[in-house]
Amino acid sequence: MQISSVNDVKIYNLSYGKSLPEWLSDRKKRQLQKKDVDIQRRIELIQDFEMPTVCTSIKVSRDGQFVLAAGTYKPRIRCYDTHQLSLKFERCLDSDVVAFDILSDDYSKLVFLHCDRYVEFHSQHGHYYKTRIPKFGRDFSYHYPSCDLFFVGTSSEVFRLNLEQGRFLNSLQTDALSVCLMIGHVCSVLCGHQGRVECWDPRVRSRVATLDCALSSLAEGTEVQSLPSISALKFNDSLTMAVGTSTGQVLLYDLRSSQPLLVKDHLYNLPIKSISFHNQLDLVVSADSKIIKMWNKDNGKVFSSIQPQSNINDVCMYPNSGMLFTANEDPKMNTFYIPALGPAPRWCSFLDNLTEELEESPESTVYDDYKFVTRKDLENLGLSHLVGSSLLRAYMHGFFMDIRLYHKVKTMANPFAYEEYRKEKIRQKIEESRTQRVQVKKLPKVNKELALKLMEEGDDEAELASRKKKGKALPSILGDDRFKVMFENPEYQVDEQSEEFRLLNPIVSKVGQKRKKKLRLLAQQAAEDEEEPEGRPSSEEESSDDDKSWVEEVRKQRQLLRQEDRDRRRQERKEADRHTVLLESEQNGEEKTSNLAQGKRQSQPQFYQIKAGEEFRSFNDIARKQKLQKTSLADRLKLEECSGTSNMADTAVGSKQLTFTLKKSEQQTKQQQAEREHHQERKKLRRSAGHLSSGRGRGRGGGRGRGRGRGRY
Repeated sequence: MQISSVNDVKIYNLSYGKSLPEWLSDRKKRQLQKKDVDIQRRIELIQDFEMPTVCTSIKVSRDGQFVLAAGTYKPRIRCYDTHQLSLKFERCLDSDVVAFDILSDDYSKLVFLHCDRYVEFHSQHGHYYKTRIPKFGRDFSYHYPSCDLFFVGTSSEVFRLNLEQGRFLNSLQTDALSVCLMIGHVCSVLCGHQGRVECWDPRVRSRVATLDCALSSLAEGTEVQSLPSISALKFNDSLTMAVGTSTGQVLLYDLRSSQPLLVKDHLYNLPIKSISFHNQLDLVVSADSKIIKMWNKDNGKVFSSIQPQSNINDVCMYPNSGMLFTANEDPKMNTFYIPALGPAPRWCSFLDNLTEELEESPESTVYDDYKFVTRKDLENLGLSHLVGSSLLRAYMHGFFMDIRLYHKVKTMANPFAYEEYRKEKIRQKIEESRTQRVQVKKLPKVNKELALKLMEEGDDEAELASRKKKGKALPSILGDDRFKVMFENPEYQVDEQSEEFRLLNPIVSKVGQKRKKKLRLLAQQAAEDEEEPEGRPSSEEESSDDDKSWVEEVRKQRQLLRQEDRDRRRQERKEADRHTVLLESEQNGEEKTSNLAQGKRQSQPQFYQIKAGEEFRSFNDIARKQKLQKTSLADRLKLEECSGTSNMADTAVGSKQLTFTLKKSEQQTKQQQAEREHHQERKKLRRSAGHLSSGRGRGRGGGRGRGRGRGRY
C-alpha cells in the first residue's frame, strides 16, 4: 500500500506493491511472503484484480456487489464478486470492446459494442444474442423508459434498437458526426468535430435545442490550434450537466442557460476521459489520461488529485464511499481509497480501522524513499547518462531518484565520506563547547572586510541605541543563520578586483557614509536636543553634493578600467609581436640550413610537409617569394607600388601579415602631375652657368653674380 498526500488529503493506493505470478504454487507463494517485506505489506483487496495486458473500461453494478472490467489481449470481460473478494467469472470475446453497459441490477444482462460493428448481448449463463449496426460504433446508451438502445458512430445518424420489440427503429438525423452519447431526462448527442451538444426528446424524436461549447471552453489569450471537440458528458440532475472537451477543459452548465457556470482547465491539453459527481461534498471528479482531479463544482477549487504511474483509460467511483477504480494502460487495475470522500464500502470496512491506525502512527510518504538531486549533483556522481531513463523522475529543476541507488553511488564516488562526516561532527562539538567561554571578536575566514564593516556599523547602532535609551539596535546579518554560509563557504568570497565590484563600490561606500552621518546626527540630537544652526547646509544640499561625488568616483573607476584594458591589449600585442619575430628568426635559420643541403638533394624527389597551424600554399607561391627575397629593397618597393595597393606575407606560424598603401584621390593625382610638369618647365628654362670659368674675375665674381641675378628676377 502506498500513501500520498495532496492538499492535506490522504490517498491510499491499495493496488501498490509486487504482484505474484499465477503459475507459482501455493507453497512458493507462502515462502515469498515470509521472506519479502514488500509482499507482506501489500493489500490484495480483490484477488486477481488485473488484466493480461490492458484494461479499457470498468463499471460497478447498481447493487454494488459486482465489478466488471473489459480488457485485452485477448479481448475479454471479467466479473469480480465483492462479497467473496475474488474473480467470479471470465468470458473471452471475438473482438475488442469499444463500450459496454450493465442493463440489470447485477451482472445478468450485459451489452457489448465491439469494434467490428457487432452488438453482443450476454445473460447470466453467457452469450445470448448478437446483431450488427450499419456503421462503426463509438458509443451507446440505454434509455430505460422506452427500452431503447441508442448507438452513435462514424455517421450523422443515431441508430435506435428497441429491446422490447427486438428490432431497429427509425434513426435520428443529426447535423454533424456524433462521437459519444449520454442519456439523462433527454437524449444528448455530442457532435465532436463542431464542439456542439444536441438535445433530443425521445418521446417526439425531434431535436429540442443545440448548445455550442467550443467557444466557451477557450479563455482569453489562448492560442487555438484546432476547434475543441466534445469527449465526455455527464448529467448530475435534471438541470446540471458537465461537458468535457478534447483540449482538457470541463464545462458546467445549467440547461436553462447557454453560458457555462464554470470552466475548469486540467492544464494538460489532453482529452477528458471521464466525468462523475460526488454529491455529498459537491465535488466533480474529472480525469484525462494523465491525472484525476477532484474539485468543487461551485468555485472550481481543487480538493485533491491522483496521478497514477500509467495512463488512465477509465475511472469508476464506488457509490456512497471514498473508493474509486481506474482502468489503466497497465495489467494491474488500481484501487484508491480516500477517507476524506467517504467511508469504505461494507465489504471492506476493515479499511477504516487500518487507516485510523496509520493516522496515529505516521508512515513514510511517497517521497520519503526518494532523493531529490539537481543536474550538478548528477554530474558530481557521474550519473548524467541516466537522464531520460526510468531511474530518474523529472521534477521542477531536478530529478527524484531512489534513495538506495543514491546511497550506493555516493559510497562508490566518495568512500571516505563517513570519515569526513565524523570529523565535521567532532569539529562542530568542539565549537559548541568553545561558545561557553568568554567570546572574543574574531573575524571569519571568508569576507573579512565585509564582516569588519558590519561589526563597525553594529557598534555605531548599539551606541546610538544606548544614548537614546529607547528601543534596540537592529540585528546584524553576522548573527543571522540565513547568511552564515556567506562567511564560511569560499565560493561566496567577494572579488574586489572585478569590474562589477569596482563600479558598485563608490555607490556602496557613499551609502555607508550617509548612514554614518545620519547616525552621528541622531546621536547629537539625542545628546543635546538642540535646533540645527542657521549656517549649516541643509540635508538636500548635502545629498546633492554626495550624489555628485559618487558620480565622479564612478566615472574615475570607469576611466581606470578602460586604461587597464588598453594596457592589457597593448601588452598582449607586444607579446604576440615578440613571439612572431622569434618564429621568423627560427624559420630563417631553417631556410639557410635547407639551402646548404639543397645541392645534395637535387637529383632526389622533394617532399613538402604541411605543419600544424599552417595553411596550404602552392609551390609557385613559394618559388615566387624566394625569388622576391633575393632582390633589393628598392626593387621590392617599386614592385609593390606597381603591382597594387597591398602586399600579403605569410609568417612562420601560418598567420597573415598585410601591408597596404592608401589609394590616392583624383585631386591628389592631378596636383602631383601639375607639379611634375612645372618642374619640367622650369628645368627647360634654366640657363646653365658652365661657360663661366672658375679663375676669371674671381675678385668681383660675387658682385656680377648678384647683379646678374637681380637683372633676371
